[in-house]
Amino acid sequence: MDDKSRILVTGATGFIGTRLLPAILKNTACYLTAAVRSQAHFSEPVTVTPVGELDANTDWYEALQSVDYVIHLAARVHVMNDNSADPLHEFRHTNVEGTRSFAKQAASAGVKRFIFVSSIKVNGEFTEPGQPFTVQDEPSPKDPYGQSKTEAEEVLRSIAAETNMEVVIIRPPLIYGPGVKANFAAMMNWLNRGIPLPLGLTENVRSFLALDNLVDLIITCLDHPNAANQTFLASDGEDVSTTQLLQKMSAALGRKARLVPVPPALMRFGAKLARREDIYQRLFGSLQLDICHTRETLDWTPPLSLDEGLQQTADAMEKR
Repeated sequence: MDDKSRILVTGATGFIGTRLLPAILKNTACYLTAAVRSQAHFSEPVTVTPVGELDANTDWYEALQSVDYVIHLAARVHVMNDNSADPLHEFRHTNVEGTRSFAKQAASAGVKRFIFVSSIKVNGEFTEPGQPFTVQDEPSPKDPYGQSKTEAEEVLRSIAAETNMEVVIIRPPLIYGPGVKANFAAMMNWLNRGIPLPLGLTENVRSFLALDNLVDLIITCLDHPNAANQTFLASDGEDVSTTQLLQKMSAALGRKARLVPVPPALMRFGAKLARREDIYQRLFGSLQLDICHTRETLDWTPPLSLDEGLQQTADAMEKR
């Protein structure tokens, strides 16, 4: 990277952004700008530029002044129980039209490279045994969030083809690490409290991504010559069943996993009766990523193992 390049990060106050900013400053010589919805404070030497909500009308002029690289994290994120009257419209409003306007303004401002953190939901929700998702797969999103990310990717590729701005797309699976919330944090809390879980017989295969591995990949993509106009799948490179994941979580917490060996067929029957087959699929279904293209194109290896990433997560939980 050129000395003192200018990098703009959106979503800088989020789960990924708060980990990414200090890592960028540690590993690159740059001027760093954080685009936020309203005023925010950072302990790092960061220029803060409020831009308001992300939509088609957002004015990025001030934030994009002299910027060389953009890392676009801001998005309307996936939620489990979306009560919007038209969820797809809401996701498109932010994730597609907001990204379209931002990318066009970035290209016009002379940005060299635009890194977009997408989602493996572009590929789909689940994989068959022995058939991991690959970067060559045709998109097959199953929900409004995945559809919006698919459309945003298409928009960015079109803009890249029409301008001099390079685009890099990263599709992660579930990201965990210090500060993780939602179901991942809930499972770690249950294990920490010694609550028995009926998940001792899962035979699925799932990929996960440690937050620091994603951060390392994003920084690698900033100026790697082979990253230009590429799409990368990202994971820890170590796939496990739900049972194995919970066992590793427990080891990181210094606890013994209390996993009850309930047959998956019985769990599926119970989930069907409760009309919560979605929960069954997340716990017993497979979602595996093939990251060979990422490894080979970038000569990249995830710096953290799954065990190391879980230990970081557990240590952060104990400090809270």
